[in-house]
Amino acid sequence: MARHLAQLNVGRLVADTDDPRVAEFMANLDRVNGLGKRSPGFVWMMEGSGEPGQGNTEAKIDGDPRYVANLTVWEDVASLEHFVWNTIHRQFYERKAEWFEVLGQMHFVMWWVEAGHRPTLEEALARLEHLKAHGASEHAFDWAYAKDATLWQTRACGTAA
Repeated sequence: MARHLAQLNVGRLVADTDDPRVAEFMANLDRVNGLGKRSPGFVWMMEGSGEPGQGNTEAKIDGDPRYVANLTVWEDVASLEHFVWNTIHRQFYERKAEWFEVLGQMHFVMWWVEAGHRPTLEEALARLEHLKAHGASEHAFDWAYAKDATLWQTRACGTAA
């Protein structure tokens, strides 16, 4: 059975989504998400309200409206890696400390799914918890575990957020 790569990235905004401190981030969600959807290897994205500039911001984690969850599926690691590190996404990633709190724990996870599977946020959060509790494995992993991933080693910025 063919496999695709699922990924979850969670962040907690420094302010509510309508606060001027996160306005630039919110104003660019549609732009960056749209680019992702048009990128080679993109398969699926957990959609938000459909309202412009809202992304997935209404998918509350632990009832907290400042959590932002990005859940996507890609054909392979190389496709996701290209989008993250070789597109405008990287410019926003490098500025994440302006908009997101330092979580002090893992907030990103990848795992393989059967082609056609659309993971739920609950499933993705369980994978993230597994990674935190047990470390990287085929069940849940990070960039370092993904053998095909190389760009994160030279293009990732610090781990401030």
